[in-house]
Amino acid sequence: MAHKKQGGKLTQRKRTQPKYLGVKVTDGEVVTSGSVLIRQRGTKFAPGKNVKVGRDHTIYALREGKVKFENRLGKKHVSVT
Repeated sequence: MAHKKQGGKLTQRKRTQPKYLGVKVTDGEVVTSGSVLIRQRGTKFAPGKNVKVGRDHTIYALREGKVKFENRLGKKHVSVT
């Protein structure tokens, strides 16, 4: 006999939690040090000045200032000025 009652595949499958990835601040926005600027999988955005990359490729600010997005050599960069 079956150990689970009939109910379709969705009831038996694990529902994963959302990861909340993406850009968290816009260009010209003022941020404080330690603020998360972008959560990403892989480095779609590269770090610029006063910005570091975390272990999970999260980009965060080292100093407070204005956020600046720019394209350098075909790669998107994020800086804090």
